[in-house]
Amino acid sequence: MKRLGVNIDHVATLRQARKTRYPNPIAAAALVEKAGGNQITIHLREDRRHIQDVDVRELRKTIRTRLNLEMAARPEIVAIACDVKPDTITLVPERRQELTTEGGLDVTKEDGNLSTAIKKLKQSGIEISLFIEPDLKQIEAAVHLGADQVEFHTGRYCELTDKGDKKEVQKELARLKESAQFAKEKGLQVAAGHGLNYDNIEDLLRNIPEIEEYNIGHSIVSRAIFVGLEKAVQEMREIIQGVGK
Repeated sequence: MKRLGVNIDHVATLRQARKTRYPNPIAAAALVEKAGGNQITIHLREDRRHIQDVDVRELRKTIRTRLNLEMAARPEIVAIACDVKPDTITLVPERRQELTTEGGLDVTKEDGNLSTAIKKLKQSGIEISLFIEPDLKQIEAAVHLGADQVEFHTGRYCELTDKGDKKEVQKELARLKESAQFAKEKGLQVAAGHGLNYDNIEDLLRNIPEIEEYNIGHSIVSRAIFVGLEKAVQEMREIIQGVGK
């Protein structure tokens, strides 16, 4: 069964826009779980632009599925993660100027900070996922660092799909498939995320059965404006269950 992780950062973004108490990410997580979501994904950024420390701690107490915390390998955030103990940590690159994560983590240029963070997190019993580009060298480096999972950055695939460039889409699908197969051979779990929506996910589901988990946020929260969060999650869940059998 393919897993659906729902990123609720955008609920917190709306709250922080007015510095109100609503909409509440904890309430959103409860609706996601009720609708069949398998995992709650959040990103605790250094600048705290959406998810706040208190959100992380409250979600750890309240959710019944799994908590996946995206974060940069910064000592302050690592300390919080070791204390809260989410089920999974997904280490991602992070720049303050970016609107959202712009690409995968380059784990081939590891300078010691990443391996130190991974060791500390694993000592706390937390599974480690690395958000990387679908690239064989990146996968090999992830294995060397002791990752349990890789999550492939699907931004390029989604951009090409939006442009309607079918030839390049097929090339990117082939790259993702080769990488997913290689990661599985190396004993890693395989996830995918970034830019995925109700239309472009279907080719991944049909062509790359090695992907076990999809983390999706913006398209689901956007759809929720019109149909409600439960329905938006249910619709994505139905696509994953129907196409990804």
